[in-house]
Amino acid sequence: MTDATSVTIEFPCERYPIKVIGDAGEGFTELVIDILKRHAPDLDVGTLVQRDSRNGKYLTVQLLITATGIEQLQDINSDLRATGRVHMVL
Repeated sequence: MTDATSVTIEFPCERYPIKVIGDAGEGFTELVIDILKRHAPDLDVGTLVQRDSRNGKYLTVQLLITATGIEQLQDINSDLRATGRVHMVL
């Protein structure tokens, strides 16, 4: 079994999954897409997967990006969290 803290990612990393969980509501998916496009201009929205929570309060949006480095991923996380609508970025 591999310890998750010892996983190494080589950059650039194509098809890197970004999963965003936040408050469901109008414009949430578009908000996530706009932020991701700022940091990953080659974002393919054709990879979009959305799932509502059981009670419909939350929405999960997942997309694949080309990750260029840790700084890019940290910036994506910061910008998504700054919206106030995002609860978790995986």
